[in-house]
Amino acid sequence: MILHIETSTDVCSVALSNQQEILFKKADYNGMNHAALLNCFIQEALETTQTDKKALKAVSVSSGPGSYTGLRIGVSTAKGLCYGLDIPLIAISTLEILALPVIKQIGNEGENLFCPMIDARRMEVYDAFYRADLSTYRPVAADIITAESYKDILAEHFVYFFGNGAEKCKAVLTDPHAHFIDGIVPLAENMAELAWEKYRNKDFEDVAYFEPFYLKEFQATIPKKVI
Repeated sequence: MILHIETSTDVCSVALSNQQEILFKKADYNGMNHAALLNCFIQEALETTQTDKKALKAVSVSSGPGSYTGLRIGVSTAKGLCYGLDIPLIAISTLEILALPVIKQIGNEGENLFCPMIDARRMEVYDAFYRADLSTYRPVAADIITAESYKDILAEHFVYFFGNGAEKCKAVLTDPHAHFIDGIVPLAENMAELAWEKYRNKDFEDVAYFEPFYLKEFQATIPKKVI
């Protein structure tokens, strides 16, 4: 039994799986309510499936990139459970969580590439490019999107763009090889397959020292003075 936690965007979700079989899943799409909802979702997952905490073999958590606050909440909760129950912590890339269901939907036709995008303010996104087997074509980066972005990649590949950062790129990336898929968000239920593979390979994180992959340092905004 593995518990899955995903809080990297404004969607908060939890899932519980037995190996790769999803036993419970729940998500909230109403904004950054992670602090209020996450532990409630976890408790509901255990109660609904009549699972004792001691039956959990690991906790997987979305590791970023993404929202600084969301990632902190998710990782802190996951680490607390792992420490208290003395079970392994599994970290799953947020971009891989986004990419996996799209790859399964599209299939391996030709040399398609898959580019999950996470909004990073203005015209910047966190993204990566994956092949149909989820191997990395181009690693995670922070990109400022212009009409010239990815010209070399789009010249040779059909690319599917998706995630909450892709919407703002539609008007800019007009290459005929660029395709956009709406409504794709990172969900805990899509972590089960990736987490199970890591569990079998004993690919675990150090609970004491693990930190989310923020990609960029947190930048606090200074409120304007009201005159």
